[in-house]
Amino acid sequence: MYASSPGAATAPITVPSLAQRKADGSKIASLTCYDASFAACLDANGVDVVLVGDSLGMVVQGHSSTLPVTLDHVVYHTAAVARGLRKALLVADLPFMTYRDVPTALASAARLVAEGGAAMVKLEGAGYVLESIAALAERDIPVCAHLGLTPQSVHRFGGYRVQGRQASEAERLVAEAHAVAEAGADLLVLECVPAALAARITQELAIPTIGIGAGADCDGQVLVIHDLLGVTPGKRPRFSKDFLAGQGSVAAAVAAYVEAVRTKAFPAAEHAY
Repeated sequence: MYASSPGAATAPITVPSLAQRKADGSKIASLTCYDASFAACLDANGVDVVLVGDSLGMVVQGHSSTLPVTLDHVVYHTAAVARGLRKALLVADLPFMTYRDVPTALASAARLVAEGGAAMVKLEGAGYVLESIAALAERDIPVCAHLGLTPQSVHRFGGYRVQGRQASEAERLVAEAHAVAEAGADLLVLECVPAALAARITQELAIPTIGIGAGADCDGQVLVIHDLLGVTPGKRPRFSKDFLAGQGSVAAAVAAYVEAVRTKAFPAAEHAY
């Protein structure tokens, strides 16, 4: 089991402590999780933020996208994960169309917090979503925004593609990042954007950024647990790494990931765009 690593959590992680991590320059280690047993393993091995992602639709349910995931599904898995945690901050995804307007977003988030035990909810995009971010923040529900490759927009993107390569796209993402922060988001996931763009956004924002395929200069990193363990079927994304290879247990793989994030050994150049 995990013994210690630079910056390992000794007290429960909170929203203010994530902001302090950014101020201190201490990297934030995050992983997805969908059940109590894995939650306990992640918690015991130094993971700061545990995300019940709608990625469960692909890695748990076997769908080709996250779109079939329902709010009931995420509430169920969030409640299971919550039972396995003691220190890590629990974040839960708002699934497709569960934040299509402010009343729906408030009702959906209330279920994730009250029934699921989430400390923060995550939603994708900017634009009309800014109203929901502001409404949630005004009601003291912490929000994690998500920009770049937003999987719920897969049909509009025409697949899972890197976002922000063109100058106009990059400037739009910078503007959206500032907008979600100004609306009240406490955290921002940047997925599949060029490393230089993610570094710029991270430097400009006061809130922490969590990267996935966004280079090493974000304030933290997140991976899907199945990718970290090398059990995702088919071709795995470029930004993933099999941390179980060469390790003797799942716990050792999680600890190795946390250590690599803390010491900035992961992600390396080959994991970035």
